[in-house]
Amino acid sequence: MTQTRVALVTGAGKGIGRAVAASLSAHGHRVALASRNKADLEEVASTLDGPSLVVPTDVTDQHQVEAMFAAVEGEWGPVEILVANAGMSAAASVVDTSDELWQQTLDLNLTAPFRCLRRALPSMTDAGWGRVVVIASVVAKRGEPMVSAYAASKHGVLGLVRSASREVAASGVTVNAVCPAYVDTPMTDLSVDGIARRTGRSHDEARDLLARRQPHRRLVSVDEVASAVLFCVDNASVNGQGINVDGGAQQS
Repeated sequence: MTQTRVALVTGAGKGIGRAVAASLSAHGHRVALASRNKADLEEVASTLDGPSLVVPTDVTDQHQVEAMFAAVEGEWGPVEILVANAGMSAAASVVDTSDELWQQTLDLNLTAPFRCLRRALPSMTDAGWGRVVVIASVVAKRGEPMVSAYAASKHGVLGLVRSASREVAASGVTVNAVCPAYVDTPMTDLSVDGIARRTGRSHDEARDLLARRQPHRRLVSVDEVASAVLFCVDNASVNGQGINVDGGAQQS
């Protein structure tokens, strides 16, 4: 039987984060749910199999990150499984990417996971067990047009994962990234809206365009991403990896 652990999932109110929270809960873990929207978190909590804790947090705020960890520790003890999922994407060419958009993207996709890792790792290494999984992207491994800020942030977070994994490898802690292609989530819906607006395509045509970027000609499901996260949690010899969940688009 799987040992019950304390898990914390950021961006848990919808999409991938919601699916990851459900998977961890179904496998017997206590799950703390973090995002900015308390109502979303409470709705997710009501669907979980096991104990949950709602912790409304803006992970781009360093003080709120500290408060988030303190709330979990006060209720259940140290975080043993951290899934850093909160993220954003916006489409703009390099020359049209403003300083504000660049910084906003890095703050959420790179700096926030860094702060969460920095906060979570000491208690994990002290205990001799811990799992960190960052939700990155296949564009952590390649460039794509119109997403320079997003690609840079995801390249950066994969570097963070690889470096951190080497630092803690002998301690019983693993740090990995899961790198999905286009996933059927509300964030992808925003990408579909943007493509339709820029190109004049219908929403169905824009969605099909994204689906056909994967060799299996469909969007990745949130459950497929959650399954990859659980694999990282369950396998102690998987460390420092960026696991592609993309139908074979980016081959290792």
